[in-house]
Amino acid sequence: MAVLDQIGDELRGAAERFGPSVIGLGRGWGLGSGVILEPGRVLVSAHALRGEEATVALADGRREPGRVAGVDADLDVAVLEVDTGELPAIDWEPGEAPARGAPVIALANPGGRGLRVTFGFVSATGRSFRGPRGRRIRGVIEHSAPLPRGSAGGPLLDTSGRLVGLNALRVEGGLILALPADEALRERVGALARGEAPQAPRLGVAVASPRAARRMRRAVGLPERDGLLVRAVEEGSPAERAGIERGDLIVRAGDQPIDGIDALHAALDESVDGALRLSVVRGVDELALEVDLGEAAR
Repeated sequence: MAVLDQIGDELRGAAERFGPSVIGLGRGWGLGSGVILEPGRVLVSAHALRGEEATVALADGRREPGRVAGVDADLDVAVLEVDTGELPAIDWEPGEAPARGAPVIALANPGGRGLRVTFGFVSATGRSFRGPRGRRIRGVIEHSAPLPRGSAGGPLLDTSGRLVGLNALRVEGGLILALPADEALRERVGALARGEAPQAPRLGVAVASPRAARRMRRAVGLPERDGLLVRAVEEGSPAERAGIERGDLIVRAGDQPIDGIDALHAALDESVDGALRLSVVRGVDELALEVDLGEAAR
């Protein structure tokens, strides 16, 4: 019982110390949570936003309009500008990531319906998930502190009260995935708070998986090839300017085979001076295309 009493004391202490820094997002059922970064700015999960404005529920009982200062949809984070009054900001000093088995405390205010504080353990590190735009987010913390729907964006703390993660989503078995609150995340979030848009290169295509591509080519009597089948090309995109068409099969970027969407994202991220050489199969012919990514960013 002494151990349970100690855990209870930890949770009560966390609620008192850090609860005022936690915000709720939206008026409806479980839209999201967040945390105060500094006076006038809060950090939330990008997938919880609907448009350029949101209603922010604060620990002092106020509901204030929040305006989007910056969004990184690939990393699934966003910064809102909102009147936080005298409420404190979370203490964010990036350090060593928590190890597997480390105890953690999760906080949330789901959709502004009241503070939640739960206790759990890190069950795995180095996990990954796909963000709203399909890019894989790596180095993620998996933990067992239970949270209800609408908790995405709330902070994950170690037992000393250090911010170690930003809760992102629930997975099988009720486990939670959290973005690590490391120096890289803090730098990215700082740029968003300054209104600086991230500049990840973007091709401008919708694609089908290699498995689906092989099935579709087989169905129309074409030889099977590994690659990504282009299902749509965005008007005015680098892909359209390079001559990529619906039905093309992207098979290589430079000398690297494209065996999945992660390989294509890696090729885009590693492109030099905004140029990317793609090999595509159109029918039975293989074509070499030069893509000028230019200013193609989010």
